[in-house]
Amino acid sequence: MQIQINTDKTVDRQAGLDDHVQSVVSNALHRFGEQVTRVEVHLSDNLGQKSADGDNRCLMEARLTGLQPIAVSDHAATLHQAISGATEKLKRAIETAVGKLNAHKRHADGTGAVSAALVADAEEE
Repeated sequence: MQIQINTDKTVDRQAGLDDHVQSVVSNALHRFGEQVTRVEVHLSDNLGQKSADGDNRCLMEARLTGLQPIAVSDHAATLHQAISGATEKLKRAIETAVGKLNAHKRHADGTGAVSAALVADAEEE
């Protein structure tokens, strides 16, 4: 999985920040293996714009094999909180998308129908 980090001019980009993003994203998404090919992370600090959720924003977009890109964002008081929040949202969104894809594949293969038929036969006995 490739992780690409982008920042706007308001974020002081340091090696420690890049390492933190790499670590958090890799740990959260490692179980999806080769399904996630790339994650783009966009960090910004909306210093001049006041928002109820916080000034720091993390936008993440994941590219998955066989699926449309998935994008999430989170606003928080600190960049680390925004990164953690967006990572959790992305993890849940990927779990949902992969689960739906796997259910669709099972249905298309007919394995779900076979299981339902076996349950119906067992209930009749």
